[in-house]
Amino acid sequence: MSDKPLKVVLYWHMHQPEYRDLRSGEYFQPWTYLHGMKDYVDMVAHIEDLPEARAVVNFVPTLIEQIDDYSQQVKSFLNNSSALSDPLLAALAGPVLPANDEGRAHLVRVCLRLNESRLVNRFPAYRKLADIADSISELPEMMRYIDNQYLVDLLVWYHLAWVGETVHRKDDRIKQLLKKQSGFSLHDRRELLTIIGELLGSVIERYRKLAEKGQIELSMTPYAHPIMPLLLDINSAKEAIPEVSLPIMESYPGGEERVHWHIKQGMKTFEKYFGISPIGCWPSEGSISAPTLKILSEAGFKWAASGEAVLRNSLSVSQQETEENPCIHNAYQLEDTELNCFFRDDGLSDLIGFTYSDWHADDAAANMVGHLENIADACKGKDNAVVSLILDGENAWEFYPENGYYFLRALYKEIAAHPGLELTTFSECIEEKPETLTTLVSGSWVYGTFSTWIGDKDKNRAWDMLGDAKKCFDSVIKSGKLDKKHILQAEKQLAICEGSDWFWWFGDYNSAESVSDFESIYRMHLSNLYQVLGEEPPAYLSEVFAHGSGAPTMGGVMRKGQE
Repeated sequence: MSDKPLKVVLYWHMHQPEYRDLRSGEYFQPWTYLHGMKDYVDMVAHIEDLPEARAVVNFVPTLIEQIDDYSQQVKSFLNNSSALSDPLLAALAGPVLPANDEGRAHLVRVCLRLNESRLVNRFPAYRKLADIADSISELPEMMRYIDNQYLVDLLVWYHLAWVGETVHRKDDRIKQLLKKQSGFSLHDRRELLTIIGELLGSVIERYRKLAEKGQIELSMTPYAHPIMPLLLDINSAKEAIPEVSLPIMESYPGGEERVHWHIKQGMKTFEKYFGISPIGCWPSEGSISAPTLKILSEAGFKWAASGEAVLRNSLSVSQQETEENPCIHNAYQLEDTELNCFFRDDGLSDLIGFTYSDWHADDAAANMVGHLENIADACKGKDNAVVSLILDGENAWEFYPENGYYFLRALYKEIAAHPGLELTTFSECIEEKPETLTTLVSGSWVYGTFSTWIGDKDKNRAWDMLGDAKKCFDSVIKSGKLDKKHILQAEKQLAICEGSDWFWWFGDYNSAESVSDFESIYRMHLSNLYQVLGEEPPAYLSEVFAHGSGAPTMGGVMRKGQE
């Protein structure tokens, strides 16, 4: 290896879509607060506890807003008993549980939506409750014999399992609840809600303080996580897949204006909560194109990141990748732009996401260091070499023992202690001279294409529905009939509809439950947009248009960078 250490960046992406009905404030899925009290808390705690740890952390603005909303709701509920708008959290907090068999059965099913081997089997008391639930599923008529205490204990254990591992180890109140095991009281539930509120209320401030110390770098994604290249030019999907089937809509109306809106609103939200202006951007799903990078550069960003397959496609087209140049771990600049772009090492990132969860933590960390040593040898003599390990910061840990506690600690320590490796941030790498890209093939971090979001009949149908709504939006705005308040509401509601997550979940390779959940929320958001605009929603929004029948790895919440 060269005398200069190989730079290594751990980049964690924190992301949940808008689960709220923006009119009523009701949440239709609990994943924001559950990941908040488990993963966002644990991920910041590891870095707080390890001064040698460094990382880049990305927050999607709509996620930040939801975390804050949950925190404020819990605080208000505990202070003056105002209502909680998340049904699951309300069930934990409130004394009245569902009285009918259907409502009680639904609550039982919801309280088992987690990794069974890691989060249920770990706790014998929770395992017993789950065994009873399994019996009920086989004989539904048994539900009439289930009392409220069973539901209470199941609710408490579900939330205890979702509490971060660092909290399990440090919070005496959690330790006492774990020790009690059963027979939880209303007071116990209220105390658990208090802890949840404290955890959610601490998230943003804890990351902000680490950024102030320089231990982490915070970056952002445009407001509601849109696929910007497709908003700018839907035909950009053909660059990586020339034969891709596209929606009837030939272009998204006013796409460039919407991209600018998401960037501006995203920066406004980010600055509101973190008090700083970001210099780095994770374009939603690592989706980039030449026009996208140009717009990000003009917006003031100094760096962005994407997937390895995008880089390899681009190098192949421009014939820049050769056997004589085995090191592609560098920052790149597309010709005629000033934005540095970093690209994910798919192999190493996917080891963390899909492989190491079944390894002993020390073995996994040592294996990662071995791979990094090999890269350092291949990049010997290149001062601008940097390895980018990029993955979401929330979904992988459910599959690890103790929420990845031992692995993450070992990973940070092993890399930081290695004399030939240097944990750093992207902002500290942009001073190095980047490589030049003469051509960029548009794509995302998943396979280097946009196939996860467009090209399937259900995904294409969703795009056409979005296009119809945007045309209605444009017509109503042009008419001048909306006041300023309703214009702002309509702009935000449209932004939520433009988010990437709805399209991610459409396609029959996903599970029936997941497709149903996200399909119904998408139609709700589109319907709400028409309502805000004062227009009657199209009849087709009352009809289910996407179904799932698959069983993807890890439930479909994560995918590998390459097929």
